[in-house]
Amino acid sequence: MRESTPPPLARARLDRDGATRGLPDRSARFDADPEARVLLLHDGRALLTELVEGVPPVLDLRSPAEAARAIDAGAGAVELRVYLGRALDDEGLASSGAPIEVWAIDAAATDAIEAEAARWVGLRQAAPMLSDRDSGLFTQAAAIVNWHRASGFCPRCGAPTDPIESGWSRRCRNDGGQVFPRTDAAVIVLVTDADDRVLLGSNAMWQANRFSLLAGFVEPGESLESAVVREIGEEAGLEVVDVAYVASQPWPFPASLMLGFTARAVSAEAAASVRPDGEEILELRWFSRAELAAALPEVGFPGRTSIAGWLLEQWYGGPIESSPQGWGA
Repeated sequence: MRESTPPPLARARLDRDGATRGLPDRSARFDADPEARVLLLHDGRALLTELVEGVPPVLDLRSPAEAARAIDAGAGAVELRVYLGRALDDEGLASSGAPIEVWAIDAAATDAIEAEAARWVGLRQAAPMLSDRDSGLFTQAAAIVNWHRASGFCPRCGAPTDPIESGWSRRCRNDGGQVFPRTDAAVIVLVTDADDRVLLGSNAMWQANRFSLLAGFVEPGESLESAVVREIGEEAGLEVVDVAYVASQPWPFPASLMLGFTARAVSAEAAASVRPDGEEILELRWFSRAELAAALPEVGFPGRTSIAGWLLEQWYGGPIESSPQGWGA
């Protein structure tokens, strides 16, 4: 189960360059750098290159000057700028890498830059088409912009906050205190039994015949391993043992970090008596590999962009081509 290749969305080739975030002239240097590029984002959608049959799209990264001219011409506005870092080359070096920012822009700016709505695509839809570099950039950009949107006011006193440190912190206008980005940790678990069947559940918020791994948020003061045991117990009435960490994946919908685990049912009797909680999980099923294959295409399984799909395919031993009732991320 342990793999050397990280899950999708966790393969970004980028030096986040934290040492330069606080430089007073960093933005001016960025704007003057001929190699600098801007990832444009509006309402969770990034600009992709024009779709050409047989050619996968890439992020349409613009120079700061080109982006600024189009935005100004359309009377649009840049609502937020965040420095993402420097692109890495194939050897993992950033010495000649292009500096990259994300600019969150308003609707008028979107129309001015590219009026074709189909080229503005959300991460769930874009990730399966994008390279590891581009999907990683998009993930980072979406996550930090989501945090800014939810952090306009100080959690201590309620006063407005302003972005500082190239967008990686906010400062309270009242007391000067800093607020830093937060990430919500969630465990996602591939549970197997003594026959190496996998346990999948159908969430109350999904369409019928849609199954995935069980998951849940880590509670305050709780270890990751304890969260695995608690969540599987709550959602499936199942005691698990042999809890083992596998890999993690950023999941900016809006601000999660998915921590992938494996676990095993404590006994055959326990596995036979699983029961959904009836609120979050409406149905539970054990699948052997043959049963999972036979369930396609009527049953929807998670797409390979998500860590759920990645973990499931590691167990299955190959690609799982889900039905249209599945999901792309």
